[in-house]
Amino acid sequence: MPTAKLAVTLPDSIWIAELSTRFPEATWRVLAALPDGDTGVGLVEITAEDIGTLLSQLDETEGVRVFEVLHRGDDRALVQFETDEPLLLLSIRNSRAPFEPPVTVRDGVANLEITASRDRLSSLGDQLRTFGLEFDVRSIRTSLDPDSVVSEEQRQLIETAVGRGYYDTPRECTLTELADHLDIAKSTASERLHRAEGAIIRAFVDDTEF
Repeated sequence: MPTAKLAVTLPDSIWIAELSTRFPEATWRVLAALPDGDTGVGLVEITAEDIGTLLSQLDETEGVRVFEVLHRGDDRALVQFETDEPLLLLSIRNSRAPFEPPVTVRDGVANLEITASRDRLSSLGDQLRTFGLEFDVRSIRTSLDPDSVVSEEQRQLIETAVGRGYYDTPRECTLTELADHLDIAKSTASERLHRAEGAIIRAFVDDTEF
């Protein structure tokens, strides 16, 4: 299943975009968030040199219905909030993609990581555009579950081939040497490797086409 890292540019009209732009060195880490109708509630850790000034600005910001400082240190605070501008949260909810905290916001840009099927990732992109949120895909990686792709015998064969250097460049182990180590015919080793490699490649292609 693919995991995508996105950088979402938040509209200036949203309170967290406005404040994070006003305090560009501050880091906002959304640790938890939950949609509640058209509003959202969440828990955010804010790190800033002038945390007192930032919190006073937060108290005067439109878009934040309620906020409560749960903990405060010299340069950070843990804040619970309720907002009527949860555009990013609604986008994630409507796409049915799982929320994976923390979401980090700095200088008007939210960075998040989503693991979901390609259909739900595509739906998330559509939802972000619907809410007027521009985004960049920073990276995509695919995590394959070996047990669902190859048999136990194929998995052990691939692991042995990797361990003995068959896939190194240059190769540390030839097909003949691998077959001798496994005590099977060279043609059998070749056929089994080909089948296992084909299954892995097909699963990879299927999981990354979105």
